[in-house]
Amino acid sequence: MKFLLVEDNIELAQALLARLRLDGHVIDHAERIEDAMAYAQVGDYDLILLDIMLPDGDGRDFLQHHRQGQKDTPVIILTARSQVSDRITLLDLGADDYVTKPFDHAELEARCRAVLRRRVGSAQTVTQLRDVIFDPVRGSLSVAGQSVKLRNRELRLLELFINAPGQLFSKQKLVDRLFSYDEDVSDNAIEVYVGRLRKHLEPSQLRIRTSRGLGYSLEHV
Repeated sequence: MKFLLVEDNIELAQALLARLRLDGHVIDHAERIEDAMAYAQVGDYDLILLDIMLPDGDGRDFLQHHRQGQKDTPVIILTARSQVSDRITLLDLGADDYVTKPFDHAELEARCRAVLRRRVGSAQTVTQLRDVIFDPVRGSLSVAGQSVKLRNRELRLLELFINAPGQLFSKQKLVDRLFSYDEDVSDNAIEVYVGRLRKHLEPSQLRIRTSRGLGYSLEHV
């Protein structure tokens, strides 16, 4: 998954970045509302983690602007405010959930998973296509009855394909989804990850098809 973290507390932000990246997520980080709006305008995110008190304003202004722009990206608020009235206001503005600081990282991760499940309208995380069974939360993959271990970016690449079988993904779209904006990405990085994933899927009834000059798609044999 690709997340946008909007948090000006550097110590907290670094801890969250490390923990979420360890789980295999791609994270862009903004410390100010202005930067967050720029990221949200051009980026395609699965989830936004939003602090309220930011150097250049109130995170609620970002949330309101985001929802007025018809963006349905789930938003979890990171707030030190615990009063019921504050939480009601945040939910009414369009927040999907909130956690009160200080919070346990495991709880935040669980809330992220719950919000993402609600977004796809299911409490299940397991997807099966033909003889491939994939659980992105547990990071497990079974190909033709055999367990396969994936590296983080291989796992996230498969997640994109398996959630949209037949859909064509351009190389730039895959770069945007698998890497944060501050990462230096080589020209053949996507080809390398697609090649690795193809090898994992060889025993299965699924194939990653290349449309020359256009991109890649996951197809049934």
